[in-house]
Amino acid sequence: MDGDTLYSIGDLARRTGLTVKTIRFYSDQGIVPPTGRSPAGYRLYDVAAVARLDLVRTLRDLGLDLPTIREVVNREISLPEVAAAHAEALEAQIRALRLRRAVLRAVARRGSTPEETELMHKLAKLSEDERHRLIGDFLTAAFGDLDADPAFAAITQSMTPELPDDPEPEQVEAWVELAELSRDPDFRARFRRMAELQAADRRATDRRSGPVVRPDPAALARGLAAPALAAGLDPAAPEAGPYVTSLTTRYAHDHGLDPDDPGMLRRLLARLEAADDPRRERYVRLLAVINGWPPPESLTPALGWFTEALRTRLPAG
Repeated sequence: MDGDTLYSIGDLARRTGLTVKTIRFYSDQGIVPPTGRSPAGYRLYDVAAVARLDLVRTLRDLGLDLPTIREVVNREISLPEVAAAHAEALEAQIRALRLRRAVLRAVARRGSTPEETELMHKLAKLSEDERHRLIGDFLTAAFGDLDADPAFAAITQSMTPELPDDPEPEQVEAWVELAELSRDPDFRARFRRMAELQAADRRATDRRSGPVVRPDPAALARGLAAPALAAGLDPAAPEAGPYVTSLTTRYAHDHGLDPDDPGMLRRLLARLEAADDPRRERYVRLLAVINGWPPPESLTPALGWFTEALRTRLPAG
């Protein structure tokens, strides 16, 4: 092209493939201003206008608004800055669309009612910060004054769901159910009780032997009850005695207690009863779905077996 050549709007339209109306609009907006006017008063454009129009069309195809395009072509802001900001905005839109798609798939799969669909959409569209605040409120209620202890800080971290940017429908369903569960006042109170009992055990252990990691009684119960459950053993039967003794002896040793003290039995029973809440287990299972973890092994059979076994062996009164 000849750098001194001037073009009419019609010439630009033929060269760029844009309509005369579009070019005139861009010109009126100051995005592609005319270089001059013909003797008859028609707008004329130089060769730079062709390149500028090509850039404008590209930026429009990428979704940029006209005020931003004007700043770019007038060099008021740099194109890399605009591209970075726009890419970030698009990423947020993509995440929102993926989440919306997952909600719709979950609704279709569940056959949800309008009320369930509205709740699912409301909870699922929360931002990552809002989701963390919602669950953080629940975990603060459970561990708020305990998480100075590294063990409780680790528990808090492990109990936090992280919904991925591109969730599967079952992850959205799990998140919605978990969010509702975390708002249940009775579940919050039970969870707090479990944390308080665990903290009391840790304090007693620390006073006796310093900070030492001890197995959780619920986890001990799961391992020790496995053979009794496999054999179908009645927890109230005399044959269950050795299994009960194994658990009480280990618990008493870990916490510096007398294994024959009824108070120790009541304390252990309280720990197991607090953990034996189907909502706690449901929370852990939902958490595994959301975070993409393997499904956890159920504690319910072992906890139920040992709580019954301990109750039958508590002295009257």
